[in-house]
Amino acid sequence: MMTVDEMSEDQQVITIHPVGKIHVHCAQAAKLNELELQKTELQRQKTEVDKLKQQIQVKQVAFSASLLASGSGTLGPFNTHTLLTFRYVITNIGNAYNPHTGFFIAPVRGAYHFEFCIGAGGHDSHPSGAVLVKNGEHILLAYEQTSGYGTSAMGTTLLLEVGDVVFLRQWVNSRIFDNENHRRTFSGHLRFTM
Repeated sequence: MMTVDEMSEDQQVITIHPVGKIHVHCAQAAKLNELELQKTELQRQKTEVDKLKQQIQVKQVAFSASLLASGSGTLGPFNTHTLLTFRYVITNIGNAYNPHTGFFIAPVRGAYHFEFCIGAGGHDSHPSGAVLVKNGEHILLAYEQTSGYGTSAMGTTLLLEVGDVVFLRQWVNSRIFDNENHRRTFSGHLRFTM
């Protein structure tokens, strides 16, 4: 039988003594244990950094869009409330606004501020109006009826849960005009998370 001094370092990892007990070389076991602890700590730190990156990205939510992507035109009047899709995206940080559906979907729970501006040339029978909607519920209405050119704007702050949907509906029997100056807008941003 070889003694520990006669073995190479690789052979010294495990030695079996005649009494049948297994002994692990203490120095190598300590190094292995230290490496495992470092690996665990590194993984914990990486997870924490990933969480912080995600929190920073989620806190960056803002959008602004105007009604028409190009040209000019009047929408309406329609005999029912009609979903408005603001096609010309000016800003969409966080991609929470979808210009194809007109929906803003909250990516995180928090207080969000929304503003919108609508208007059209005056008409005795057809005002200009739009309502802000949260999850199907009418929240507030911007409405203007004048014989001249009229504009109406509204703003509010809403507490939203993850997945809540906010959008605008054109008011029944109303008209909204927009052109290349992009004056009819829908905007929103996250004020703070909750």
